[in-house]
Amino acid sequence: MKNNNKTGISFFERYLTVWVALCMLSGILIGKFIPGIPAFLGKLEYANVSIPVAVLIWIMIYPMMMKVDFKSVKDIGKNPKGLFVTWITNWLIKPFSMFGIAWLFFYVIFKNLIPAELAKDYLAGAVLLGAAPCTAMVFVWSHLTKGNPAYTVVQVATNDLIILIAFVPIVKFLLGVNDVFVPWETLFLSVALFVVIPLTAGALTRGHMLKRKGADYFEHTFLPKFGNITIIGLLLTLVIIFSFQGNVILNNPLHIGLIAVPLVIQTVLIFFIAYLAAKALKLPHNIAAPAGMIGASNFFELSVAVAIALFGTTSPVALVTIVGVLVEVPIMLALVRFANRTKNWFHA
Repeated sequence: MKNNNKTGISFFERYLTVWVALCMLSGILIGKFIPGIPAFLGKLEYANVSIPVAVLIWIMIYPMMMKVDFKSVKDIGKNPKGLFVTWITNWLIKPFSMFGIAWLFFYVIFKNLIPAELAKDYLAGAVLLGAAPCTAMVFVWSHLTKGNPAYTVVQVATNDLIILIAFVPIVKFLLGVNDVFVPWETLFLSVALFVVIPLTAGALTRGHMLKRKGADYFEHTFLPKFGNITIIGLLLTLVIIFSFQGNVILNNPLHIGLIAVPLVIQTVLIFFIAYLAAKALKLPHNIAAPAGMIGASNFFELSVAVAIALFGTTSPVALVTIVGVLVEVPIMLALVRFANRTKNWFHA
């Protein structure tokens, strides 16, 4: 995505929460006053997967995957402490802390506000968010905190490889704990459709363009051509989803805020776990800050895609993943500011 040279974050990215809110509103109004549109789109399905949404999700993910340099994995041994922080936080802590925090709020604290069956669906959506740590936006957060770009690439590349192995069993286990049973083959198909295919396409495109045109052309000419395609794909997806979700939201407007509470707490908690662990290990700030960011933010494109594939566009599960998009950018920008103000905590 094309970044503003001064801030490292594009106009669309900086105001993503605003665009998300507007698209949510647009989708709700379409569902309420032009119900023929979601009715027509609802017919465009194959194997319970919405074709328009699947196409838009591929448009979202593909440009991001071109940024990932898997050749960087060979540098894994140069400074492994930061990678250990990332891996342990993302895969041994984050999915389970998300489950615990979401369960506490949806089943206990908000018990009188959220019906039990709806709480079950909301928890499933939180699980999908918690099991998918960030991939692409980490490059933005790293830039804004003056992170080590080469090290961030290694963090992202190894994280993407772990997703291929760990995402399905973690989701399967936590959904099972929540009495939501999903066939293994459905989960594997979702990962194949929305991770393996765009990841492979992105890697092949990257390799082809680097070989043909060189790194300078690829980084400064080819990638910027995609501009804000990822964000536009996301926003169009939200319009479609919320045209399906309109009645649910109009009947439960308070639930958007209720869903946001545990998601915000989880985001802040995971950031501090990774950030303070990096401080304890005496890692430099330019490694510590991205380590905190990659765990705190989510690969929400994957979460949205899997929620839709597993539960459908009208499900409360998909709604939770969309609320994750809504709250992520302002919270992450606040954490970026915090990380920049606490740079003196680190000796290097």
